[in-house]
Order: sequence, then structure tokens, then C-alpha cells
Amino acid sequence: MDFKENFFDIEEDFDSAQVGDEVAYEDEQQDMFEHYRFDIAAGQVPMRVDKYLATHMEYTSRHRIQLAIKAEYIRVNDKIVKANYVVRPGDVVTFVMPYQRRGLEILPEAIPLNIVYEDEDVLVLNKEAGMVVHPGHGHFSGTLVNALAHHLGISQGPDAQDERMGVLVHRIDKDTSGLLVVAKNDEAQLNLAKQFFVHSIERRYVAIVWGNLKDDEGTIIGNIGRDPNDRMRFKVFPEGDHGKHAVTHYKVLERFGYVTVVECRLETGRTHQIRVHFNWIGHPLFNDERYDGSEIRKGTIYAKYRQFIENCFKLLPRQALHAKTLGFVHPRTKEMVRFDSQLPSDMQSLIDKWRKYSENMSQFLEE
Repeated sequence: MDFKENFFDIEEDFDSAQVGDEVAYEDEQQDMFEHYRFDIAAGQVPMRVDKYLATHMEYTSRHRIQLAIKAEYIRVNDKIVKANYVVRPGDVVTFVMPYQRRGLEILPEAIPLNIVYEDEDVLVLNKEAGMVVHPGHGHFSGTLVNALAHHLGISQGPDAQDERMGVLVHRIDKDTSGLLVVAKNDEAQLNLAKQFFVHSIERRYVAIVWGNLKDDEGTIIGNIGRDPNDRMRFKVFPEGDHGKHAVTHYKVLERFGYVTVVECRLETGRTHQIRVHFNWIGHPLFNDERYDGSEIRKGTIYAKYRQFIENCFKLLPRQALHAKTLGFVHPRTKEMVRFDSQLPSDMQSLIDKWRKYSENMSQFLEE
């Protein structure tokens, strides 16, 4: 079995993947998922664990196994081990990763990509809203991963043996725009996955939320888990008995009375975290259909205002969320690198529209 084949995998059930936002693989990274399991049979000659796995995992070199051990992805009897651990009969060796395994075939497609940086180890791109990140559940072509497979010259089928990798270390929702980093080899993948695991990646988003937030800065803390009444949604479990610990820091960038532009900094990366947290505090993202933001939440009942909001929804036919900045330690140079992107035209146009509306309202009230 090929260690490489998993690196196009993605976590979470894909009924939510196509609507998942601000998610990295660390969305599930309080958990580790078993990708391979070896029950050491009676009669097995004692052998170093790296050598054992290299001889039992097809197309996987010992160097790759050692990288995985260094990243603490190899367990023996549920304990992290070093490469020189000697396996013996009765041991259970598992290869775990911080995302669930998937087995979809990835077909290369010549789809344009907005690449902002690329070297031999990583690729950073700016995803447009409307593009699904990974094949699954009705989206088996036209995805970002299909485009990456073409760009990197990879064919990820059942018998693929291409040594080049190309792995999305995190993802953002189909209708969220912004920056993503892609690992192009084993070392980069394991290094970046580790950074996401320990939450050292810098990620800042810009969102437009309903209502006028009370404070200029704040932090939202609340466990997030799947809504038991709706599999397509996630919710906050305030008592902390369910879900996973989630922290979102925010800062107000601009106020328009009925909506507010905010910058969000993720301390954790749970599925739909920004959307769920702001909905929980009564300020859902503007035009977020899944989380109660696609109807008028603040403002007047007058026909002109309703028409204004409808025009805004048409201008931005998606949730108002953009992954604006991304920072990480480069896996080869060990230096911190940061990338920033402009707001997409639909979000910028919406902000301009609200700014004009707010200014006109202010002038009306002053007269």
C-alpha cells in the first residue's frame, strides 16, 4: 500500500466538506485517524519498526517511514515510538494521520489556478469562491485538487506510483475565497501538518457579519461539534460536554450600523468555526444560508431597505468570508513566511455598497 496515496485525502465526511470553511486538517487534529494497521504475527523476527514498515508498505521508502516516525505518526501499541523501536510478536503497529483516509481517484484537469507563490516544497494559491476543494459527494471533477493534479503532473489513481505529492494541508469552503498552502513533497507535508497540529499557523480572515458588535475586539470561546438535528450544520455546545474546543479572536475593521466588517484570527480550526461562532453570538455572516445569515437580521422593515439587502445578496451570492492572510514556517528554510491577498471583488463591492448606504443614512439623520 502506498503512503503517498493518502496525501490527497481530506478529513470530515464530504457531505460537510463542500460547505466546510476555515478548516485545516487540524479540524480533527485533537484526534488521529488510523490509516494502516499491522498486527505483528507470531514467529516474526525482531526488527526495527522503520525497517518492518518499509518492507510491508508497498512503494513506501524507509526514508518516508522515518519522516512519519519523526512526525509522531507511527504508533506501537498506541504509543509514539522512535525509528529504532524493535517490533516483536503481539505488537500492534499503526500509521495514524490527523485526517480521515479517503480513497477517491484524482483525475488531472487543466483548470487555471491563481498561484501567488511556488518553490520546490510548497505552493500557495488564492482560491476563488465557488470552487470545491476536494472531489466528493457530487463534485468529482472541476475541483481544486483536480487542478493541482494537472499543475503538478500527478495522476492519483489506484495504481499511481508518481513520487510527486501535492497535498492540501488545509482547505476552505467552496463558497469561501482565499489563501491555501499545498505541500509538494513528504518533508513539507509532514512539517506543515505538524504546524497545523500545534496551531502555530497564522490565519486571518475578513468577514462581514450581521449587526453592530458591542466591542471593537473580542474572543469567542465555545466547543463546536456536529448538530445532532442537522448533519450539515455544526453548533456550539457551551457547557463543553460535547464538541471540540474552539477559539476565535476578532477585531472590528469597519461599522455600518446594520452590518460589521471584522478580521478574525483563528486559534483553533474547527469545521465552520467562524460561521458557527458568530451565529452563536447573534451575528451570523452576511448571506450565510447555512447559518441563518441569508435573511434580514438587522435593520428596518421598509421596502427600500429590503430591496437594498436583496441587491446586496445578488452582489455577493455567498457567505461573506475571505481567507486573507496566511503565515507558516517554511519547511526547508525554517523561516517564517507570510502571504496576504486582496479582498475579492464581490466582497469589496459589498463593503463599498454598505459604506455608501451608511454615509447616506448618517447624512439623512443629521439633516
